[in-house]
Amino acid sequence: MYLYRKTYVRNWSHMAPEELHQITVKKNKKKHPWIDSKNITGITELVGQWRKANAVHDWFVSHVQDGEDDCKEYNVELPQLQELYDTCVLVRDNTKLVDGQIKNGYSCKEIDGKFVETPIMEPGKTVADKSVAEDLLPTAGGFFFGSTDYDEYYMEDILDTIKILEPLLKLEIPKGFYPPDYIYRASW
Repeated sequence: MYLYRKTYVRNWSHMAPEELHQITVKKNKKKHPWIDSKNITGITELVGQWRKANAVHDWFVSHVQDGEDDCKEYNVELPQLQELYDTCVLVRDNTKLVDGQIKNGYSCKEIDGKFVETPIMEPGKTVADKSVAEDLLPTAGGFFFGSTDYDEYYMEDILDTIKILEPLLKLEIPKGFYPPDYIYRASW
């Protein structure tokens, strides 16, 4: 799961010298062999990355991708990132972790010719009251989507999302600069 920031940096012949972007692409201190810096129109940065944060991914599918879960790139507007941030903050502030048992995989046994999965449980932190999390940012099952439990790993995804989005939402755009575009893409 990736969140990119794309910044427009096209230089035009009518621009004053102080308005021009200076872009250099080097590898091993040598100019890149086929990238011509005069032709660069945008710079794409990876500004957020998650792994199996299914609740966050499901939020993007529902709020950005019109319900389409298809591994394509989707533009994300700043108000949408603010909404996700605010949702994560509400979940964080209204969710308490307590000692409990969490799943750490499964074991399989053959019983009467059928394989039966049994969760492997270990001490960890679980969400005491998951009603706010279920209401605002529910987990979602799916192929390679990870656990759907409300536990310390779920909360880690929420906290990671807050850390990713906070600096993006505080970004100030100086005069003469174009605001960046944000793009979300998941791949599995």
